[in-house]
Amino acid sequence: MKILKTVQKIPGGLMVVPLLLGAITNLLFPGLLSIGGLTTATFKTGAGAFIGASLLSVGSQITITKIGEPMKRGFVLLSAKFLSGFLPTLIVAKVFGPTGVLGITPLMLLAGVTNSNGGMYLGLMTEFGDENDLGAQSLLGINDGPFLTLIGMGLAGLATFDVIALLASVGTLIVGVILGNLDHDIREFLKPGILFTLPFLAFALGTGLNLMNVFTGGITGILLGIVVVFLTALFTIPADKFILKRPGYAGAAICTTAGNAVAVPAILAELNPTLAGQVETATAAVAAAVIVTAILCPIVTSFVAKRYGYPKMEKSL
Repeated sequence: MKILKTVQKIPGGLMVVPLLLGAITNLLFPGLLSIGGLTTATFKTGAGAFIGASLLSVGSQITITKIGEPMKRGFVLLSAKFLSGFLPTLIVAKVFGPTGVLGITPLMLLAGVTNSNGGMYLGLMTEFGDENDLGAQSLLGINDGPFLTLIGMGLAGLATFDVIALLASVGTLIVGVILGNLDHDIREFLKPGILFTLPFLAFALGTGLNLMNVFTGGITGILLGIVVVFLTALFTIPADKFILKRPGYAGAAICTTAGNAVAVPAILAELNPTLAGQVETATAAVAAAVIVTAILCPIVTSFVAKRYGYPKMEKSL
């Protein structure tokens, strides 16, 4: 059976197929992967470990004398991602007020757009990008949570910037950089780990998604997910193409809403009690957007990569 080749023919297949399989398994058989032992560790709770292993392998491929390139890509994409949520939120708040438009409130916009799914980005860059694209996650990891959302709401003064947590999120990448630059053999040994971890990472991420959230969030949540992809692409793909002079696929790969964004409305409401009445609807809508963007982002990224090119195109032909 040509399972692998069939999956690779699907846009973003190595990421989206295991992701959907994990989500469907979680929906239909929620207890199946919670039996404990190595089964649960590998297929349900292992996303963090696989991301860490992937970053270790990625770091080993980064030449220390060229580390400025992944930092530059990460900074440009991070800035564009923030602006893609912050500027539209300002416009919606100014024109329509806190009730927003078409059911989408400024709170939903900012929580849904200003952060991205780091695991999804790494998976897609493993399939389409190079070591510098993967290394950019060391900065993009900053937006995988409420930090930029808090800044966007004007509440940065109430938030703390945890340097230790930031270092912990890229610790394995740093170890990989050190090992890969100390020993060329280690670099070659770890290289296959970038691709090998991808389907396991994607499946584990999928088991953390609840497909029922699409129905709970309703039309508003589905619309929010589409808006997230559109607004992000509007800012990040041009930034990738015209500022970084790249094909644009990396900008497309952050057209997502991170899973932990579901908790952001409640966090913001604790800091600003006037938002308390919006928490329930915003949480449901953002949860739906997480699912919708997880499905749409690989398709958009694959389209951009195949239209404008990507580093691994020759190998895929």
